[in-house]
Amino acid sequence: MLKGKKIQTVALVLSMVVGMIIAACLAPAAAPVTSEEPAAPVAQTAAKSTLDIVKERGKIICVGNSSLPGFGFLNEAGVFNGFDVDYCKALAAAIFGDSSKHEIRATTASERFTVLQSGEADVLIRNTTWTMSRETDLGMNFAPTTFYDGQGIMVNKGSGIVTLQDLNGASICVQAGTTTELNLADQMAAAGTSYEPVVFETADEVTTAYEEGRCDAWTTDKSGLVSRQTVMADPSAHEIMNVTLSKEPLGPAVRHGDDQWYDLVTWVVYATFTAEEMGISSANVDSFMSSEDPNVKKLLGLEGEFCAKIGLANDCFVNVIKQVGNYGEIYNANLGPDTVFNLPRGLNSLYTDGGLLYAPPIR
Repeated sequence: MLKGKKIQTVALVLSMVVGMIIAACLAPAAAPVTSEEPAAPVAQTAAKSTLDIVKERGKIICVGNSSLPGFGFLNEAGVFNGFDVDYCKALAAAIFGDSSKHEIRATTASERFTVLQSGEADVLIRNTTWTMSRETDLGMNFAPTTFYDGQGIMVNKGSGIVTLQDLNGASICVQAGTTTELNLADQMAAAGTSYEPVVFETADEVTTAYEEGRCDAWTTDKSGLVSRQTVMADPSAHEIMNVTLSKEPLGPAVRHGDDQWYDLVTWVVYATFTAEEMGISSANVDSFMSSEDPNVKKLLGLEGEFCAKIGLANDCFVNVIKQVGNYGEIYNANLGPDTVFNLPRGLNSLYTDGGLLYAPPIR
C-alpha cells in the first residue's frame, strides 16, 4: 500500500515538471535587463514636457487674478489687464512670438495652487508670495520675484488707529488661503494684542465687509490695499497704517519636475530686468540690433544661441521686449505715475538705483 502511494507521488511531480517545461517553451522571450539602463516607468516615458504641451495647445494658460486692479483685473470689456497679466503675455511672446496667445485662468486665492498642481494651467502668476512651505509642501518652484511687497493694514481715516496696540480687541478682515492670515496672527501675538479675525474666501467679500463696517480693519499686501482702495465708494475715507507686518516677495511659480519650463519662465523674467538695465525698450529695441556690445548681442539673440537653451527661437527676448516691454515699462504701464496707483518703485527698482532687481548675466 505504501509502495503504491510513492509511485503516485512520483507521477504527480513528473507531470508538474513537464507542465512547467511546456509553459516555459510557449511563453514569449523576455527582454534582457541590464543594470546600466533600467527601464523607465511607462508614464514617465510617455509624458510630454510643459513646453511641448503649450506649443501643441497653441497658447499658454496662466493662473491669474480677476479682481486686483493694477495686477490682475477683468475690465468691463471682458479683457484681463495688469502687471501679472503682462508677465503672462511676456511668456506668450517668448514662446510663440505673439503675446496674444495666452489665457488667464482666474481663481480664488485658495484654488490657485490646486489649479496649477492639477495641470489645468502652466504657470501661476497671481500676486503669490514665495515661501519655503509652498516650494516644499506644495511642490512648486518660484521664478524670480517680480514685485517686492509687504503686508499692511487699512483702517478708516480718523479712527485714531496708528499702532498694532491700537487694534486691541478689534475685528480684522482677512482673505482665506493667503499668507496674511498667519502673518497677522504672528505679529499681533508678538505685539501682545488680541483681535477677532473675520475670514472671507474672496478679496471682493473682504473689501465689501470692511466697507460695510463689519470689521474695524482689513489686511493684505500693501499693493493689494492700494489697488482695492481705488475701487472703493470713497477712497479718501480710508488710510493704510504705517506698519509692515511681513516680507511678501511676489512672482511666478511652476510645478516641480520640469526644469526646462522653470528655466524658461525664470529667464523671461530676467530678460525684462536686463533690458531695462541696458536701456532697451519696446520703442528702441530695433536700434540696438546693430550694437557691438556683446551683452546686448546675447540678449537680442545676435550672438550665441541662448534662447535655444530654453527650447525657443533665438529672438525670444526680442519678442518679449517689442511686444510687452522691459520691466520698467511693465511697471509704469500698470502701477506707475501715470496710473491711479502711482506706486513708487522703491525695492522694485533696479539694483543700480538702490532696488533689489538684479539679473544674472546671459552667457
